[in-house]
Amino acid sequence: MRIISGSARGRKLKGPPSHATRPMTDKLKGAVFNSLASLGVEPEHVLDLYAGTGAIGIEALSRGATDADFVDMGNAPVAVIRDNLRISGFEDRGRVHKMPVMTFVERSRRPYDFIIMDPPYADPEIIPTLEKVESSPLIQAGTVVLLGHSKRVQTPERVGRFEALRQRCHGDTCFTIYEAVDEERPEDSSNEERA
Repeated sequence: MRIISGSARGRKLKGPPSHATRPMTDKLKGAVFNSLASLGVEPEHVLDLYAGTGAIGIEALSRGATDADFVDMGNAPVAVIRDNLRISGFEDRGRVHKMPVMTFVERSRRPYDFIIMDPPYADPEIIPTLEKVESSPLIQAGTVVLLGHSKRVQTPERVGRFEALRQRCHGDTCFTIYEAVDEERPEDSSNEERA
């Protein structure tokens, strides 16, 4: 695993401490950030839920994000995230929170403009968790959410204020990008369809 672009490009990151953590491949990570760039998304304040190795949030930092919060409940993943922040030189811009994702979602009052949700593979609670994030103070108009999921998971076009912008699959691993839209804004029929 490595940082594929930005100020820390090429730095090798520590991999997952166990098979329970399934980091996004460099190829898929590249597809994610290419999709974000094509949508005009330039994250500043990043939240990496189910952070695992922290690779996606660290990639965002390398590409210019101001700061990032990383959330994971395991001792081993938290240690790897801290090591990877040190390796990449972003210790001063990353904060690691050792707690369950839903505890963080329920407690935090800070809004983010980019939220990463790449939960354990085929997590049956992935859509209910997305719904809870959508109704939380973490979200403001324009917040973009990256949802990592299995190809077998059917993601909805709308989840409250979240509107699906794009979906990509590589093998059995997919990601869907959502944006929080202003509910008072009239529907725009010219919005890009999911590709």
